[in-house]
Amino acid sequence: MRITVDTNVLVRLAVEDDPGQTSVAREQFQRAELVAVPLPVLCEFAWVTTRVYRRPSDAVGEAIRRLIAIPKVSVDRPAVEAGLAILDAGGDFADGVIAFAGRQMGGSVFASFDRQAIDLIAAAGGETRLL
Repeated sequence: MRITVDTNVLVRLAVEDDPGQTSVAREQFQRAELVAVPLPVLCEFAWVTTRVYRRPSDAVGEAIRRLIAIPKVSVDRPAVEAGLAILDAGGDFADGVIAFAGRQMGGSVFASFDRQAIDLIAAAGGETRLL
């Protein structure tokens, strides 16, 4: 079976706050021949685990790195690496993914009202515009 996981599956695996759902998530993950993890799922995962569950950013980054190291996990690796770079620098994973995806789509300038995101994207070599 080839599955696409939703954010709540990854959260159960990482947080283990519901033993029944954690067990089911592990079983499905282990049984799958491929686990597709779309970028919005990883963005939501990073947000939920840092904001709702109050996990430190470095622990969230490590969880994402462990996940993408699993051979049967399919992700947009360059976009995930861009997100991790911004997360590691103290920003939001999603901002790194958004800036990367925008460049891939032809948007060369990352524009935002978020000064921290602008500073971190610029520090990572991206062209930015603070609105």
